[in-house]
Amino acid sequence: MPKLNKRAVVIQDLIDIATYISQDNLDAGDRFLYAVEATFQQIAKLPGIGRFSGFTHPRLTQVRQFPVKGFKNYLIYYQVQEDIIDIMHVFQGSQNIPTILQQELKEEDQE
Repeated sequence: MPKLNKRAVVIQDLIDIATYISQDNLDAGDRFLYAVEATFQQIAKLPGIGRFSGFTHPRLTQVRQFPVKGFKNYLIYYQVQEDIIDIMHVFQGSQNIPTILQQELKEEDQE
């Protein structure tokens, strides 16, 4: 089974989302975190399970997306790189994801 690499920003994504969900229902926030971890494990077992996101930036063309089990409005974005699954982000589906990811690439290039 490939190794999961969760970028540091993913932890912040999860904290932000769980906090937001917990404002209305504390148990739902906890369920979200468990569901995300279960979905990560599902992706690790079947890396091709997600659909390609269709991004046009050359460094993003292989990005896949897959919904969090039980939270279909939240999507996990990842790339498969040999024996590593790079978890890039977990987003609420209505965000402008291509813009966010392209901005991150620009910032990486400037470092």
